[in-house]
Amino acid sequence: MKRTVVRYKTKPESGQENERLIQRVFEELRAKSPEGVRYLALRLGDGTFIHFSAHEAEDGVSPIPRLAAFQSFQSGIKERCIEGPQSSDATIVGNYRMLDE
Repeated sequence: MKRTVVRYKTKPESGQENERLIQRVFEELRAKSPEGVRYLALRLGDGTFIHFSAHEAEDGVSPIPRLAAFQSFQSGIKERCIEGPQSSDATIVGNYRMLDE
């Protein structure tokens, strides 16, 4: 399973719009229910957003970027941010009832 964490900080005036766009991604995920995908997005009090995704795709590519709502979210992300997205692979070191085993 490939796991990725993305972190960025939005401008104060862009936080609500960013959150709305993320919610649309989750709506599309629920509607399409792609197999082997897990996705979590957090908004911190300082305007930082953290996304955690995991997928088991046969072709090795996450289906999330192919979603229309995700493409809308990506459009203009740089303009909404103070600190641009930083992505890295992630390894779970510990997990207590947060993620399915």
